[in-house]
Amino acid sequence: GSTTELFGLNRIIGKSKAISEIKKNVKLFADIQRPILLIGETGAGKEIVARAIHEESSHKDKPFLAINCGALTDTLLQSELFGYEAGAFTGAVTSHKGIFEAAEDGVVFLDEFGEMSPKLQVSLLRILENNDLLRVGGTKVKKINFRIIAATNANIEELIKQKRFREDLYHRLKQFTITIKPLRERKEDIPDLINYFLNQNDKKQSQAFSKELMLKFIEYLWPGNIRELKNEIDRIKILCGNKSIIEIDDIDIEWIIKKEPLHEKLKPSVNFL
Repeated sequence: GSTTELFGLNRIIGKSKAISEIKKNVKLFADIQRPILLIGETGAGKEIVARAIHEESSHKDKPFLAINCGALTDTLLQSELFGYEAGAFTGAVTSHKGIFEAAEDGVVFLDEFGEMSPKLQVSLLRILENNDLLRVGGTKVKKINFRIIAATNANIEELIKQKRFREDLYHRLKQFTITIKPLRERKEDIPDLINYFLNQNDKKQSQAFSKELMLKFIEYLWPGNIRELKNEIDRIKILCGNKSIIEIDDIDIEWIIKKEPLHEKLKPSVNFL
């Protein structure tokens, strides 16, 4: 079957109080033309929430461009974001439009923005304050209009203390914040996520977990959050083919049975099944 691609608020799966809160904020923030800050652990679904905000907005037909600030060197990140003029550096044969320009009237999703160098933070602040964009090697400032959704799994206050992040930029970004709780703190969302990942390519809702297997998945702490859960389900689908009820014995579940030492406050509470 074809993948049922979710759109807008429907991307955000679950019924927990935490999820209802997130959905409420997504609606609330969708059309404010201000930066939005998403805070959450790796794999918790920050990009999903960012896309939902964009798709609920009146600019949903405009671009949504994502970039991981932690994955590129400083110089590369700067030319990717701001673009560059021909001759700005060796190899810059033609001029190049950066992500900020390419996202005109849409959204730039800056993932792991805590990794940005202080120099880049200054350029970002300039754009946020007066929409002024200067390409690398350029002399003309261009007015540019787009919205930034910034995401981080870092403790920004800690980075500010260590003088690795500019306080003024942080204040600029954090007026509208959405915090995404880790999966272990909203375990009631796990069954919905499992059913979605198991059957997202199939309209017939053809596969399910046995109750025992579901309990194991709910007890586990998911340090990698939704991303880890999705990878695990993808693996199970390959191993179990079209089996309609998947049992504990059908999969190698040693990673769940190995009881890691549980931190007191991470103790799972299984009381809603």
